[in-house]
Amino acid sequence: MSVAAVADEPRYDAGQYKGGPMSAITTTTEPEGVGLDADRLERITRHFDTYVDDGRLAGWLAVVARRGEVAYVGMGGHRDREAGLAMTADTVFRIYSMTKPITQVAIMRLWEEGSFELNDPIAPYLGCFEAPQVFVGGSAEHPQTRPALEPIRIWHLMTHMAGLTYGFQHENAVDEIYRNAGYDFGAPGGADIAQACRDWSELPILFDPGTSWNYSVATDVLGRLIEVLTGESLDVALRRLVLDPLGMDETAFSCSASASGRLAQLYIPDFGHDLAAVAVPEMGDYALRPPKMLSGGGGLVSTAADYRRFTAMLLGGGASDGVRLLSPRTLAYMTRNHLPGGADLLAMADDSFSEVNYAGVGFGLGFAVVQDATPSRVPTTEGSISWGGAASTAFWVDPAEELEVSFFTQLLPSGTHPLRSQLSQLVYQSILD
Repeated sequence: MSVAAVADEPRYDAGQYKGGPMSAITTTTEPEGVGLDADRLERITRHFDTYVDDGRLAGWLAVVARRGEVAYVGMGGHRDREAGLAMTADTVFRIYSMTKPITQVAIMRLWEEGSFELNDPIAPYLGCFEAPQVFVGGSAEHPQTRPALEPIRIWHLMTHMAGLTYGFQHENAVDEIYRNAGYDFGAPGGADIAQACRDWSELPILFDPGTSWNYSVATDVLGRLIEVLTGESLDVALRRLVLDPLGMDETAFSCSASASGRLAQLYIPDFGHDLAAVAVPEMGDYALRPPKMLSGGGGLVSTAADYRRFTAMLLGGGASDGVRLLSPRTLAYMTRNHLPGGADLLAMADDSFSEVNYAGVGFGLGFAVVQDATPSRVPTTEGSISWGGAASTAFWVDPAEELEVSFFTQLLPSGTHPLRSQLSQLVYQSILD
């Protein structure tokens, strides 16, 4: 194994949103040409406009593509309500955890080159994880631990089965330990991803790796692994491995000054006033500055047009517009359920936040995977893959229906409203062939 050194200072010039003529998402076909009903698709518009009308969302944008063609682009409200700026097809969004699948595709490109095996322990690459300790009792201030029975392996990171966590989940003492260490919704000032990994490695893990599922910073650790494997900072590596080949020129770790006028405002719900969306510019403005910590788990901004290039690649079996990132068999392997015994998240994810419904849904290498469409009571198809972001963005790809769907807004936290399940029923009722 060759481990290259990473430069001390990330090259942010390769990782800032630039903007350009391909910023705006547009339709490429009439809905009827791909088996969709135009009038039924307009129900999406009418439904989500009610969220704008009563103030629960400032604005929204949705994209439905089928058989490789964009059949519906709907939007309403404002990208910045307080500034009076309407939602537009070229709006820039913080996609938060929709960064994760991009990072997973990047590392699997390295896997295809033979850079590592999925079963490799991570300690030879990231030595700070040499001796993980499992939390077995006590409190956040006085935790009791024991040595893990199994090393953390690369596939554990890719499936959120490493025992790591997120401080913002507020589910257990280990979450609190993360918050006490400065890792709540973000990282302490001055920490880059290398320092964050060192810090996380010194904190207890929730369970023996491979035995349970917990949403976590695991994909951020994968981002650091990409840096070690490539000798590049993560922004440079993601651009080389995924963003540039797909033409995702609008996707980066920060939004430049020239594009700042298209950046959507960030909102949170006012729980005391009918969940009305309240702007939080002091938090939203972080997207205007290059971050110290390059988060492979949640750091990117993007546009609907750019993310559609990514979903087209997923539907295309690893290729889009003549550019192949992954082999079809690699992508098929990533999008199988990797949870032990074919279990779903309902069985494996006790006390963990998720960006999807637990019932009937497994987890692959970076994606939620529908195993049984019935238990969730939400229309979908077995084999569909998906994920979402903290500001209520989401996407899914349904290979059986040749369908790509994405939804963009900027409301923290996700799950405040049932946007994803409602969008799903509105999309599937529009399919008529």
